[in-house]
Amino acid sequence: MSKKIYDVVCLRPEADFLKVGVTPPEELSIIYIAPDDEKLNELVNQAQAIVMPAVGPKLDSNLFKDSAVRLVQVTGAGVDRLDQTAMEEFGIAVANVAGGSNSALAEYAVACALTLHRRLAWADREIRSGNYAAVRQNMIFNNLQGLVGLTVGVVGLGNIGLAVAKAFKSMGCELIYFDPASPNSSDADEIGALSVSLNKLLEVSDVVTLHVPLLKETLNLISVNELELMKKEAVLINASRGGVVDEAALATSLTKGDLGGVAIDVYSDEPPTASNPLLLLEGEASQRILFTPHIAGVTRQAWAYLFETAWNNVVRVLKRSEPALNRVY
Repeated sequence: MSKKIYDVVCLRPEADFLKVGVTPPEELSIIYIAPDDEKLNELVNQAQAIVMPAVGPKLDSNLFKDSAVRLVQVTGAGVDRLDQTAMEEFGIAVANVAGGSNSALAEYAVACALTLHRRLAWADREIRSGNYAAVRQNMIFNNLQGLVGLTVGVVGLGNIGLAVAKAFKSMGCELIYFDPASPNSSDADEIGALSVSLNKLLEVSDVVTLHVPLLKETLNLISVNELELMKKEAVLINASRGGVVDEAALATSLTKGDLGGVAIDVYSDEPPTASNPLLLLEGEASQRILFTPHIAGVTRQAWAYLFETAWNNVVRVLKRSEPALNRVY
């Protein structure tokens, strides 16, 4: 008896789709499998499409060599799990879903800025320890800032960065941005965001929020020299990719008390190892950092949009023989 050949190998559980109300297309034969399953090579070799999350370990390009795969559909924006050169050589289309997490990321950035500037997480911990009166007195004495009137520097003004900028604008913030790929943006002009150099942005911003891809040019974009330019009360938010920020330099900066607070959603290694310098912070420095597990763009609404759009694209390619939408390469 011959083995069944599937149209699609999906590298995330079916439950992920169902719990947000998205039913994978019935006209496709789909197998759901973990990326470390020993059967993966055999299944991919015969399938026409792969559906995979944007986040996770890199996939070995040999997995796709001499396979029948026509499309790799990522259920998010990032495609850095794949080897672009190899995929182009094999003639396999790679498509993503751009913009689906914009609102979720904007909500995350604003929430982190508020939490850190107003020290809400610290207050919660202290009150649970029985220090209500001292905490209230401290917070009033320190005259903690809200967001109105603060300068927010957005690094990377693509779809996500623009959504984040608009969210801060609605909170009454002044906007500046740095984006070498798009130094002049009509979208930025519409919301009154001024293009500046990275150094200038770091020097004057009360909130710095990062939204650039991880490329050779952006690796350790924020390191020792850049952190030294920032205001002592400034907040840094990284919801882009872990390698954009030099984690050791950031840990040193926090230990020295050079930043008001940091929100970290992404790490150079995911999951972060026990030796990650940010996880080793102690005392006051450890109280000025907010960790989340790469979920800035994850909400029920965002996932529903991402998943529905991804499956529609797979059907478009496999069942209607039409070119993939949102093709990255």
